Amino acid sequence: MPGARDQGAARARWLGIGLLGLFLLPVSLSLEVSVGKATTIYAVNGTEILLPCTFSSCFGFENLHFWWSYNSSDTYKILIDGTVKNEKLDPKVKLKDDDRITLEGSTKEKMNNISISLKNLEFSDTGKYTCHVKNPKENDFQHQATIFLQVVDKLEEVDNTVTLIILGVVGGVIGLLIFILLVKKFIAFIIKKTQEKKKECLVSSSGNDNTENGLPGSKAEEKAPTKV
Repeated sequence: MPGARDQGAARARWLGIGLLGLFLLPVSLSLEVSVGKATTIYAVNGTEILLPCTFSSCFGFENLHFWWSYNSSDTYKILIDGTVKNEKLDPKVKLKDDDRITLEGSTKEKMNNISISLKNLEFSDTGKYTCHVKNPKENDFQHQATIFLQVVDKLEEVDNTVTLIILGVVGGVIGLLIFILLVKKFIAFIIKKTQEKKKECLVSSSGNDNTENGLPGSKAEEKAPTKV
């Protein structure tokens, strides 16, 4: 029947999509490379800068291949190329383009660090630095992360006046709110105590009125002593 065939085809498509998702899920959750939260870093000409890079893999790694590349408007080159044999051994450099570059990497404490430092910075070092990682244990799956380096003559001081003013205003508002809450609690406490005293006065006054009016339990009810 045509309806049964259509349902069978639809189920086959959904099954195929599901199997594809199961295949891609481990890949999407496997190799990760990070250069930190900052996408741009600034450094002064003539100084030294650390370009961070770490990697992680859910499946582990063996003979992992990594390299750093530099890219500017008119230049592309491989700065450093190396491998990490396994999780117990530190990274090793196979190729280095510039003597100013030093591998700062280590796999100790599962840091998987393949950062590099660049000494004696020049203005021409400004550009994009990309950390690449390829893991043979994951069918040579590759991942990378990029950070932009800006070499400047001097670092400009950041004016924090506006920030300090905002923080002061926010702190003042918070302090005022706390003060208002404390005052409200104090006033509520005074009102409560005043109401309790009024209740006590009313009860005492009611007892005195009963005594004067000769109500049961009052002094007026007491009989005079019998004369003999």
